[in-house]
Amino acid sequence: MERSRLLECLAADYGRLREVAASDLTAAVPSCPGWTVADLVRHVAEVYLHKAESMRLNAFPDPWPPAGLDAEGPIALLDRGYADLVAEFAARASDEPSRTWHEPDQTVGFWVRRMAQETVIHRLDAELALGVPVAEIPDDLAIDGIDEVLKLFVDYGSHAWREEFESVLADAKGRTVIVGVNGGPGWLLRTDSTGATVTDADPSASATMLLDATVSGTAPGVLRWLWSRESPGVSEVVPEGDDTALAELRGLLVASTQ
Repeated sequence: MERSRLLECLAADYGRLREVAASDLTAAVPSCPGWTVADLVRHVAEVYLHKAESMRLNAFPDPWPPAGLDAEGPIALLDRGYADLVAEFAARASDEPSRTWHEPDQTVGFWVRRMAQETVIHRLDAELALGVPVAEIPDDLAIDGIDEVLKLFVDYGSHAWREEFESVLADAKGRTVIVGVNGGPGWLLRTDSTGATVTDADPSASATMLLDATVSGTAPGVLRWLWSRESPGVSEVVPEGDDTALAELRGLLVASTQ
C-alpha cells in the first residue's frame, strides 16, 4: 500500500478507536483476556509513543515505558501518542533509517505500515468489547494486513525467534495451507521443524495442488480470522481440510502475535 493510504487508514482507525473506547473504559475486552478498554487504549498509546521515540533515536528506547504515563488519563494519553507518532511520520521520509524488529526492513516505512495495521486490529478490540457495529475494514488494508501477519509475523517470526514456536513446530511434517481472498490474492504456507515459509499463491491453484487445508473468505473476514477478532457467531471465512493442519496454522498465529 502507498504511504499516504496507510496514513489515511491509520487516522480513520485511531478516530474510531477513540470514539468507541471513550463510551466505556471499564468494559472487558474479550479478544484480549484480562484487559479492560482502558488497558487497551493505554497499550495503543504506549505503542505509538514507543515507535515515535524509536524513530527519533534510531534505536529502541531503554528503559521503557518512561515514568509518569500512569498519571495521564487513557484517552489523553492516546491523543498525545497519536500526535507524537504522526508528527514523526510527517518529519521523515519512508526510506529514512529507523530501528525495527524486522531486520530486513530498518526504515520509517516499516512503522507506517505496522502502526496502520496495529490500529485497525485494536479498534476491532474496542468494538468487540463494547458490542457496537464493526466499522468497515477496506479491502486494500485487509489484504495488506493478511500479507503482513503471514509473511512477517509467521514466516519471519518463526525463523528469527524459533524458540517461541518450539511447541507448535515440534511435530511439523511439511503441511501446506493456502490462505486466500475470494476473487483476490492468496498465500501458500508450508511448515517444517525449522519454521514456516509463506509465499504468494493463486487461490484457484488449490484445486490442482496437494494441500492439507485451505482458508478462504472476504479480505476483512480473513484478516479478522487470522487475528482471532471475529464477531461472536459470525464468520466470513471457510476453513477446510485437515484439522491438524488448521490447528497448526492457528498455533503459529498465536505464537507470533501474542
